[in-house]
Amino acid sequence: DAWDWTGDVSSWAPLSADPERGLVYVPTNPPTIDFYGGFRPGDGLFGTSVIALDVQTGERVWHFQTVHHDIWNFDNPTAPVALDVTVDGRPRQIVVQATKQGWAYTFDRVTGEPIWPSEERPVPQSEVPGEQLSPTQPMPTRPAAYEMQGLTEDDLIDFTPELRAEALEIIQNYRLGPIFNPPIQRGHPSGLRSFVSCPSGASNIHGPTSADPETGVIYVGTRRGCRSENIVPGELIDAPNDIKTTGRTYSQFAVVNRGDFRGPQGLPIYKPPYARIVAIDMNTGEHLWETPNGDTPERIRNHPALAGVDLPNTGVPAHPVTMVTKTLLITAEGTAGLPRLHALDKRTGERRGTVALPASGQYGMMGYLHEGAQYIVVQVAGRGLPGSLAALRLP
Repeated sequence: DAWDWTGDVSSWAPLSADPERGLVYVPTNPPTIDFYGGFRPGDGLFGTSVIALDVQTGERVWHFQTVHHDIWNFDNPTAPVALDVTVDGRPRQIVVQATKQGWAYTFDRVTGEPIWPSEERPVPQSEVPGEQLSPTQPMPTRPAAYEMQGLTEDDLIDFTPELRAEALEIIQNYRLGPIFNPPIQRGHPSGLRSFVSCPSGASNIHGPTSADPETGVIYVGTRRGCRSENIVPGELIDAPNDIKTTGRTYSQFAVVNRGDFRGPQGLPIYKPPYARIVAIDMNTGEHLWETPNGDTPERIRNHPALAGVDLPNTGVPAHPVTMVTKTLLITAEGTAGLPRLHALDKRTGERRGTVALPASGQYGMMGYLHEGAQYIVVQVAGRGLPGSLAALRLP
């Protein structure tokens, strides 16, 4: 019954629709609050779910919860993508939900039946007083995850022995684990500072998934990331201090110090690529290719600790923006990237060309024809340039 006072399940991401079927697909976020749910027992329907609604009546046709009792901020972050494909020789009308977990959950658009089995697998349980997590979480068997899930020593930076040694020292203060690694409270008996949650947002609202209706291939932008929050007793937040609050909360625990998990000398603690574009054939669920988002950033390429190191292309740590055409995949590097637009061969991921933008590409793109010419419109913004639209004409 916690819904009547905690509420806050909504659609953070855009919706999508099947006009012929009269269905609207709603991706939802978890209930308040992130990282602690002791005051909202149960799975928390219809939080962190994909919900199909009848557009005429508003009635729920089907739903699938992608995370039970979500305390990881795993909102479904992008609009579900509708495609017509052929699976095992059978025509299928599907809808695909890319997620912060790095999975592409795939359903029959009409019935909600998973196209490939989704298995309820055991996950670690919480030690935070009052918290009761779901013993299992739904994990797709296909397509394979397109982002690093969880963090182990094997995933740590290894550009130099010194940087790796620093990374190993840093993680001694944190509880590592697989995906759905649960938070621990400040003052944990182990003496650990906090937990590490990976991924912190593989797909996100900044870079919606693109889909090719002719081939059934989707192009997913994904950013590698880990986060580490502190879970502290709620009364510490409610006490008079410099944090502006609106009074006491219903939660026994609150979250402070939210943000990315930092590595040695300001570098990411994990190995690259830091962001990628992944092509997935939704007829088979197989990954076709992947490529880093943009090029290695200058701050990494010229980092003093990496002098003389032959670096791979690490990619820009930002959610790439994509749009598919007849032959190309058009990409922008995202908020933290350079102001450039790339054209990739959509079959291979090979870069075919690059043009400048007035500022970094943000969120989505649009294409249209006018007087026989094709145009691409990119949302851009940056220092000195507020949110704007940049239009480019293809030759």
